[in-house]
Amino acid sequence: MALLDDEDRRVVEDHLEESLFSPVTLLYFTQETECQFCADTREVLREVASLSEKVELEVHSFIADKEMAEEYGIDKIPGTAVMSDVDYGVRFFGVPSGYEFTSLIEAIVDVSQGTSDLAEETREALKEVMEPVHMQVFITPTCPYCPEAVRLAHSMAVANEWIQADMVEAVEFPQLANKYRVQGVPKTIINEEVAVEGAVPEEVLVARILQAIEIITAEDVEALTQDLDAEPQSS
Repeated sequence: MALLDDEDRRVVEDHLEESLFSPVTLLYFTQETECQFCADTREVLREVASLSEKVELEVHSFIADKEMAEEYGIDKIPGTAVMSDVDYGVRFFGVPSGYEFTSLIEAIVDVSQGTSDLAEETREALKEVMEPVHMQVFITPTCPYCPEAVRLAHSMAVANEWIQADMVEAVEFPQLANKYRVQGVPKTIINEEVAVEGAVPEEVLVARILQAIEIITAEDVEALTQDLDAEPQSS
């Protein structure tokens, strides 16, 4: 059964036709006795792959292909790496459905193009990141603000080879949500230590990344946040 109606299917097909450059592989990990959400994830990915000749779905066993899963940082299922001939560290853990379907489509586009629409100032700031950064963005499919946080994290992963960014569906992984005290979404955890509540501007997320690798302090981040809040708003 198709997940998209005819009109939505045409819109996504046209978007992918216009936007994709390099081929993209959806490297999906499941297991023979599928987890509760694995079948749903497989169906979403299969439908997306059917929308463009440049998108291929590869299904792998989390158990039988353990070494491959470890190579790509897939430590739970359903887990998906979005890749071209380059692995940009873009990951989805859980079903990319609801509002997050858009995050999946745009991640495919960014990976295919090998770039994203970050501000030049953000790209310059990210050049300071020269050690591993792992971002986990906790979401729910019904959260309208979550795709913004997921998209920003994935964009930074595409922009910097040291960054891996995961979408993590909080309901599907309650043990992680409890571990990181996720009481509202989106919530981003950086390198296990730094927590970012809500969908924040590029400048703030970059600052939190730099805080996580101890280039700047928490006080520096707070000062930046206050400065941004004090800026006059225009319409």
